[in-house]
Amino acid sequence: MPQPSRDRLLQGYQERREEYEKGNELREHLRRRSQKERSAEHSARERRRAEQKYRARASLQLAPEAIDARERCGPKSDGARRVGEHRVAPNPQKRREGDERAAARDRVDESRRERRRGDDDLLPKVHAPRLTHGARAAEQLNADDIESCKLSALSTRSTNNRDRAHARLETRARVLLLTLALAFALGTAAHAQDGDAQTRGAVVQSRGVSGVVVDQSGAPVVGATVTLRESGSPSEELRTTDARGEFEFGREPSRVFTLAVEARGFEKSEQSLSAGEGGISPLRVVLAPAALDERVTVTATRAETRLGETAASVVVLGEEELESTAALAPDDVLRQVPGFQLFRRTSSRAANPTAQGVSLRGVGASGASRAVVLYDGVPLNDPFGGWVYWGRVPRESLSRVEVLRGGASSLYGSAALGGVVEFFPRATARDELRLETSYGTQNTPDAALYAGARRGRWAFALSAQDFNTDGYVLVGRRERGRVDTPAASRDASGELYVARNFSDGLRLFARASYYGESRRNGTPLQFNRTHIRQFVLGGDRTSARAGDFALRAYASTEVFDQSFTAVAANRASESLTRLQRVPAQSAGLSLQWSRALGARNSVVAGFEAEEVRGASDEIVYASGRASSLVGAGGRQRSESLFARDIVRLTPRLIVTPSARLDRWRNFDARQTTRALTRTGTSSVVQFTDRDETAFSPQLSALFKVNDKVSLTATFARAFRAPTLNELYRSFRVGNVVTLANEKLRAERLTSGEAGVIYSPRRRLAVRADAFWMDVTRAAANVTLSVMPTLITRQRQNLGRTRTRGFEAEGELSARGHWTVSGGYLFADARVARFPADTTLEGLRVPQVARQQFTFQARYNDPAHINFGVQARATGSQFDDDQNLLRLGGYFTLDAFASRRIAHGVEVFVAAENLLDRRYAVGRTPVLTVGPPLFVRAGFRVRLGAR
Repeated sequence: MPQPSRDRLLQGYQERREEYEKGNELREHLRRRSQKERSAEHSARERRRAEQKYRARASLQLAPEAIDARERCGPKSDGARRVGEHRVAPNPQKRREGDERAAARDRVDESRRERRRGDDDLLPKVHAPRLTHGARAAEQLNADDIESCKLSALSTRSTNNRDRAHARLETRARVLLLTLALAFALGTAAHAQDGDAQTRGAVVQSRGVSGVVVDQSGAPVVGATVTLRESGSPSEELRTTDARGEFEFGREPSRVFTLAVEARGFEKSEQSLSAGEGGISPLRVVLAPAALDERVTVTATRAETRLGETAASVVVLGEEELESTAALAPDDVLRQVPGFQLFRRTSSRAANPTAQGVSLRGVGASGASRAVVLYDGVPLNDPFGGWVYWGRVPRESLSRVEVLRGGASSLYGSAALGGVVEFFPRATARDELRLETSYGTQNTPDAALYAGARRGRWAFALSAQDFNTDGYVLVGRRERGRVDTPAASRDASGELYVARNFSDGLRLFARASYYGESRRNGTPLQFNRTHIRQFVLGGDRTSARAGDFALRAYASTEVFDQSFTAVAANRASESLTRLQRVPAQSAGLSLQWSRALGARNSVVAGFEAEEVRGASDEIVYASGRASSLVGAGGRQRSESLFARDIVRLTPRLIVTPSARLDRWRNFDARQTTRALTRTGTSSVVQFTDRDETAFSPQLSALFKVNDKVSLTATFARAFRAPTLNELYRSFRVGNVVTLANEKLRAERLTSGEAGVIYSPRRRLAVRADAFWMDVTRAAANVTLSVMPTLITRQRQNLGRTRTRGFEAEGELSARGHWTVSGGYLFADARVARFPADTTLEGLRVPQVARQQFTFQARYNDPAHINFGVQARATGSQFDDDQNLLRLGGYFTLDAFASRRIAHGVEVFVAAENLLDRRYAVGRTPVLTVGPPLFVRAGFRVRLGAR
């Protein structure tokens, strides 16, 4: 027999409840009217009885007690009656009067009953039996002529009160019985459907979809992402499991839909369900632990690919790693990746922006990055200088970061000489709020916000963050002077995102962002300021027939101001040497198409174009007075085509060829000098237009020896075109002046690597790679002259540099929420050939440490506590091309701990450089040191729709 649905039972219960309330109102009205009538009748009756008692006392001369009893009881029989101890003989005249009074009372009662029966017809039928029963009881009481002692006015009122109390008790009993029956019916239905729902792992109710997510031990999986997609619709709904591992979608799908469950460290669960299958009760989705090589990367191939199926060396830092690290700046977070480094060892919190170029695998660091940095496919590298403003990355909106090591120009073009760093924003598929705020040493407040909302096919997101610090003194304690002050800095950014999903698999979006920063660079007169505005338009189209399309169009404007000074040898004074303003504009377009061709091929092809315009406008000072105006700049335009194919030759062998053709042109470049003194000279120099072409092929292969061991090999060519900054802008750091060189040519890389991937268990993965990289025409800062207060260098193309080394890393996901990982890099980077100055041949490439070691341990239990430790050891390196200024090795230890105090709220404390090691970061030739111990504490808010 089919069980009644929950909706029908609830609807019936609601209808009965409404009828009951209406009946109560009507009965209360009738009760009040009847009470008034009874009160009037009672008063008349009392007057009549008083008259009868007086007449009876006068005529019969009976005792008062007997008269009262007779009046109360009335005639009971035709014979004599005993009242107390007296016998009263019947009186015919009095008997007739009593009969008349009884008949009058009967007529009044009958009239009252008629009115009640008419009112009863107005009540809902569900209440009719109770009212009819009350009328029948009243008739029975009148017919039986209740005992005389209960017919007085007080007794009648007491009886009516008891009747009403009995009616209320009866009504409550009926409601209670109805509630128990409803609960029993629902419980029976849930019990009957239990077995079926367990096999499905999801819940389809008449009002929505709900369930609980657990691991194989039965423990709830907190923070799992549950996605509901209807067949034929591009839109989707997301929920996040709560502290009990439960999720719920409020609406019922109208067709066949897919329910996907994803969680960090588990395999993805995906099921196809049908709408309208009401009555299935909430039961469990059991997730199996995921193998470490089953995680997905996009950066390696510009399309989703499992790590276990790519030969590229890729590190993926998920949300769990990002939130359990003590580092505040994104570049400090990335230092846990072996081979990642900036031009200087200093954190971006204190370093000059022009020293924040990225290098990977020891290919050689410079102010211009040798790795491209992307955010949602759009470059973050400064279009004029190539460095990166790490404060532009909205921390709270990140879902993961991927680091690809090795030449990647075959897919990403110039600047990807050493690899790619790509930040991926969160998918705005649900209402979500994320907030982090903290306060730390060095008077450092910080706040970051992400708010996302979904309204039908529209999605909105807002990101904002603000950072401020008083900083620390950059110069070592022994060499400080009166001019040395803390390197304070402040930056703020905001981003607005709007997207629209269409029914045909099309998504269009727009993003607008702003970033501003200001810094004090360690002395009273040294500062820099930056303002960047960027606009992005994009679209994604998914088609089973035509494939997937991705379009990105972007434009940005930027103004960079900086001052340079000359500091006296005793560091007691400084004088202004230059004020510099660098305006720059850029615009770019990227179009990509990808599609699976059969079961063996997966193809990606695309087109990219970019144009950059920038200049450096300076006021040159001599002896404290402005002496000249110098301006230099130009334009750079580039176009490229690229393609890649993943070919599964056999179930064990995967080959991935890719290639890219780039052409760029530098034009409209000039340098002007205008004298501000009588003795100065003015000039205009027009630079020759130049263009170059680069072809960047790559071939990689992965061979699966068995389920546990895979072998990899890669051969690649890559390049990096010089930036407008290297061509036309000079700069100064401390007492080192670096001159521009408009004759720089593009760097060319030839590289090869071979490696092995070992995954003996699902929770353990180890990878090791040996590599070599030859860079021809490597751009480096070559020393021209050395003086006590001034070192002069110029950017020049070296003949060839060669880097040989190997890297190894492993990760173990232990039971009980523990994860341990570590990595090691050995990179021997040397100048192989430099005909212009053979004394540099054989020397080590500056700013490249030979050894790096990283270690991380995490305990992640979102329902209670998170804990993380990060350690990093770096070997010695040189700060100059002549290997005279040595920077010693160092070791740092960071720690992070957080505790959940309420739903979606946690408090945390983080410490960077826990051992307070003051290591060298530069010699200019004055020693500058890294940051001291930095401790901060704050709270996080994580609120999202369930």
